[in-house]
Amino acid sequence: MRPEESFIGQPVRSLQTMLRVIAESDELQPSVIPDGIYGPQTMTAVSTFQRRNGLPITGITNQETWEQIVAVYESALVAVGPVEPLEIILDPNQVIRQGEANPNLYLVQAILIVLADMYESISAPAVTGILDIPTANALTEFQSLALLPATGELDRETWRHLARHYPMATIPKKQNNL
Repeated sequence: MRPEESFIGQPVRSLQTMLRVIAESDELQPSVIPDGIYGPQTMTAVSTFQRRNGLPITGITNQETWEQIVAVYESALVAVGPVEPLEIILDPNQVIRQGEANPNLYLVQAILIVLADMYESISAPAVTGILDIPTANALTEFQSLALLPATGELDRETWRHLARHYPMATIPKKQNNL
């Protein structure tokens, strides 16, 4: 899907894009191809939307219909759009060392637990928010696997590798049907 800014000055294409996103999360809403032409498919999609949302069924997008489409579209984006990324904030040279507490460690420890399930060589730490000995050990084990300096400390490079490995580790393991 094109970025929203590419539809500035193209209200029909914007309408069609919103209707298409709504259709992705609602199987009863007809989808349209955003071609910029307010043709029969667009009119049908608008009429269906109006009927399903208690609006006068005209197939024409007046202000009331537009505003309702925008509201439903924004909700649909949550369901079908990309998940908002989560970035931890570490200062450029910040290093979290053993014994230090930091709110980011809750997330790091949770990631290490998931990675420990995937890689037998990583031990799962408890979630404490403190870079304790088990967390330092798990970080060292992960750093060794990632070919990073095995310090047991959390720095930006270690975080970058954790963030890249985590999505792969969350893919469900295939069930062995043998």
